[in-house]
Amino acid sequence: MLQPAILRPRDLKTNDRGGGARTTPLVTRRCGSTSMINGITAFDPGAAIGLHFHNCEESVMVIEGEAIAEIDGVEHRLSTNDTTWIPANVPHRFRNPTDRPMRIFWTYATVDATRTMVATGDTRTIDAEHGRG
Repeated sequence: MLQPAILRPRDLKTNDRGGGARTTPLVTRRCGSTSMINGITAFDPGAAIGLHFHNCEESVMVIEGEAIAEIDGVEHRLSTNDTTWIPANVPHRFRNPTDRPMRIFWTYATVDATRTMVATGDTRTIDAEHGRG
């Protein structure tokens, strides 16, 4: 039987994604999830992640600072607590346009979520990106 989990980001491994972005996976297969994954990505001032898409729905909430969400070629300015919902296969990315830290909380609709980078076509599972594939 699966057991509930309490996850404390300060106690979990954070993965450097390069370019001033760092991700802390939270709910994953590791804690027993069978249907979703989520985590937090922190962005230094001016940091951005590359344009990509997923094989499933994704929701992102800005939990600190301000962000630009580029979704299907349209830029949207987001503030703390603003939340996106992005359907599968829609190109998007997030960036921090400010001189202050920014953090997002993301959720994928499946533990089998993948990320495909638009520039290269490279596809990886989200688990594999964080060393849990």
